[in-house]
Amino acid sequence: MILPEDISTDTDLARRILVRARSIAPCLNSLLDGDDRKLDAIAILKGVIAEVPAPGARRVKSRGRNGTSISYNDPGGAFSDDDIMSLRSLCDVAAVGLPVGSFPKARAFGNEWREGEYS
Repeated sequence: MILPEDISTDTDLARRILVRARSIAPCLNSLLDGDDRKLDAIAILKGVIAEVPAPGARRVKSRGRNGTSISYNDPGGAFSDDDIMSLRSLCDVAAVGLPVGSFPKARAFGNEWREGEYS
C-alpha cells in the first residue's frame, strides 16, 4: 500500500493526490512492498505532486473584482493524460475482446451428435 509519506512531505497534499489516484487506478491499495509496480506508481505520483503549483498566485484559476471571488486550481488537475494512462496500466486487466470466466465443456445432450462437441 502506498502511504502519503512515500510521495511527499506535505501529507495533506499527498492524501488528496492519493485519493484521486485511487479513483483512477483502484489497484493502488493492493500493491505490495517490493513490487516494481509500487515503485512505478510512487514515481508517477511524485511527478504529479511536482506539477501541483504552490499556494499563491500560480494556483489561482480565476479572480473576481467587485464580487471579490477567487477560485483555485484543484490538485487533481495536475494529472496529465499520460499520468492517468500510466496509473491504469499498473492494474491487472483482461485484454480487450478476450472472454472472462469459465464455460462448461459438456452437456447432457452432447452425445446426441456423432460429429462430437461443438467447437
